[in-house]
Amino acid sequence: MSRFRVIPIVETKLSRQQMYDIIRSPVITEKATAVSEHNQVVFRVSLEANKRQVKAAVEELFAVKVDAVNTIRVEGKTKRFRGRPGRRSDYKKAIVTLAEGSRIDVTTGI
Repeated sequence: MSRFRVIPIVETKLSRQQMYDIIRSPVITEKATAVSEHNQVVFRVSLEANKRQVKAAVEELFAVKVDAVNTIRVEGKTKRFRGRPGRRSDYKKAIVTLAEGSRIDVTTGI
C-alpha cells in the first residue's frame, strides 16, 4: 500500500468570459521579453486564478499547448502621492511555458 494519495487530474471547463476574466493582459517588460527566448510568456492574471485555470484559458484562447505554469503573487507597494500615503493594488503574474513548436505573439493581441 502506498503512503501517497493519488489526486485525479480534473479537466477545467471554463466559459469564454471566464477565460478573459482570468487572463488580464500580457506583461511586456525587458525581463518578460528575455524569457520569451525560452518559449515562455508572462501574463497578468486574476488574483483568484489557479494554475489549472490559467493553463486551460491560455490553451483555449491562443490555441497552443502549455507545458507548465508558474504563478507569482506580487504585493502592492505603499507609495506617496502629493504627500499622502497610498497603496498600489496587489496582482498575480503567470509565467506560461509553451510546448515545442507553440508560439504566442503578444504584440498582436487576441
